[in-house]
Amino acid sequence: MINDTTFDTIIANPIRFSKANSKLEKLAKVEALKQFTRGKKSSIYSFDMLAGHSCPFALDCRSKAVELDNGKRKVVDGAFTKFRCYAASQEARLTNVFKKRESNFNAMKALATQNGMGAHEMADVICDHLPFAGLIRIHSSGDFFNYRYFRAWVIVAFRNPRIRFYAYTKAIRFWLKYESEVGNLPRNLSLVASKGGTDDHLISSTMPEAIVVYSEEEANTLGLEIDNDDSHAAIGGMKFALLIHGTQPKGSEAQRALVALKGGK
Repeated sequence: MINDTTFDTIIANPIRFSKANSKLEKLAKVEALKQFTRGKKSSIYSFDMLAGHSCPFALDCRSKAVELDNGKRKVVDGAFTKFRCYAASQEARLTNVFKKRESNFNAMKALATQNGMGAHEMADVICDHLPFAGLIRIHSSGDFFNYRYFRAWVIVAFRNPRIRFYAYTKAIRFWLKYESEVGNLPRNLSLVASKGGTDDHLISSTMPEAIVVYSEEEANTLGLEIDNDDSHAAIGGMKFALLIHGTQPKGSEAQRALVALKGGK
């Protein structure tokens, strides 16, 4: 049950979904998804939270935007970061983006850590704010930060079978825990194991999986197709590669790879 303080917080700062960006808009043209999108860009949304702050199992891409005393923000990379999360760079640069994702994270964290609050009650809150959508990416920024929150999204998907939900995640332990203790995920939810986290050892050969690569040649060597429009993730059920992108730390291997991909410019 939601207590008065948490209820007031949610009312004052309700969670907000985002309309599709230019990349996600391309999914409207994917034939396999038209049963959900009806071919309309306006039917595609995402739900986002602060990168890094809400990603407890990130490793290779651990980065987060941190507010400074002067009100500005900078990206802080983790001790083992190999490539910088593009979402963290967005949040450091764009105040409105940072504030929106921060508000979403604070609201979900307040619910997920409240005594007496269950996954079904969390799902109630999410469902109350769902847009009129056909396709929703859960976390173009952020991840499932605890098990209760993970279960809430599974329940949301079960309750809304006409919406296609999909998410990349490094929280493999929650995925396996759910399947072991509860059962199969809903058919309209596509989860993709995002390689490069502390749970990599839990990724099985049968799990859909995404691997960040530094070149097309690397993807070819691994025998993986490159997903340029999120269609592989949204359709689900496959292993694929993602090309390195976004702003990368100066002098890093990731930055050199990005320069090479742009033709050395």
